[in-house]
Amino acid sequence: MGQNHTIEKLVEKLDLLSPAGYYVGLHIRFAAPLITYRTYDPAWTDHYTQNAYALRDPLIAWGFSQNGATRWSAVDIPDPFEIMDQARSFGLAYGVSVSYGPVTSRTITGFARPDREFTDSEIEELSEIVKELHHLTEPPDNLTKAEIEALNIIASGERYANGAAELGISESALKARLTSARRKLFARTSAEAIQRAKDYRLL
Repeated sequence: MGQNHTIEKLVEKLDLLSPAGYYVGLHIRFAAPLITYRTYDPAWTDHYTQNAYALRDPLIAWGFSQNGATRWSAVDIPDPFEIMDQARSFGLAYGVSVSYGPVTSRTITGFARPDREFTDSEIEELSEIVKELHHLTEPPDNLTKAEIEALNIIASGERYANGAAELGISESALKARLTSARRKLFARTSAEAIQRAKDYRLL
């Protein structure tokens, strides 16, 4: 089973465990996650984004302050913008946050239910999934010179045939390098791989 397939299976588990949706920000660096999964009500996501709540969210502050898991009801960080009360009005009544990893590449998540608190066993399962996702999506230390050349040639706007000719390789060799780079970068497309490599400061 491939790495991307394993990630998809873990995300499917989150769908089952979080009936009111979730947010997973993997490897937050330079104030933004490298990979994001979000299934909260789009109306809440839009409201949250329009009000720049990420900068004021007590759960984000909690996530950066420590590793571990906590029910939202147990977080005692001040919430002057009443973000948690507003979240409840969008159906995010009960939740748990899990934070994992070094502060330079922290994964911060939130999982919600509309009906009851998460049980201890559910929190433990969510924590294990978050840890596994964090490790599976660890950014590569580097790409090979050949992979970087392949990404750069496509990023410059060249088509496969022209790009391969410019590099002095066959078109199939260029595609193989791009496939390898996409796999390392957890990307479905070359465009996504190029952007992710830039985010990782590899290009």
